[in-house]
Formats: sequence, C-alpha cells, structure tokens
Amino acid sequence: MNERIEELALDAGLLNYVDNETPRRYFIHGHADLEEVQKFAELIIQECANIGEIKEQGFGDYDPNISVGWYMRKHFGVE
Repeated sequence: MNERIEELALDAGLLNYVDNETPRRYFIHGHADLEEVQKFAELIIQECANIGEIKEQGFGDYDPNISVGWYMRKHFGVE
C-alpha cells in the first residue's frame, strides 16, 4: 500500500497501528463502519482536489503538458 494511502486510511480509522512490532505494521479492522469508509473516501478526494488546484495555479514542479490524472496516479503510486 502506498504510504500516503496508508496515512489517509489511518486518519480515517480504517487501520490500526501495532506498536509492539518492529518494523511497524498496520492491519485493517475486521469490520469498518460506513462512517470510516466515507471519511477515507473524503480524504482521498480532498488529496486529489489539492493536487489539481496546485497544478491549476501553476505552483510546484508541475508541467502544464502533463495531465492532472498522471500527477494523481504518481502521487498515490498507482500505475
């Protein structure tokens, strides 16, 4: 799992941190409430919107000839 997606899932409450193991490990709850899944989706959408807005406004190292979708896939480690 991509590190950023892992962080978003942790923030949404979908992952638990196992702190007695090295290296650290995460595991997904055996159950997930609709609220947690919705929060996870909202965090991903917000992350994508931020990427789009930054590129649209010309900040950072964004090439205007490359699509926003490409940057989103790169950001999340999706091929």
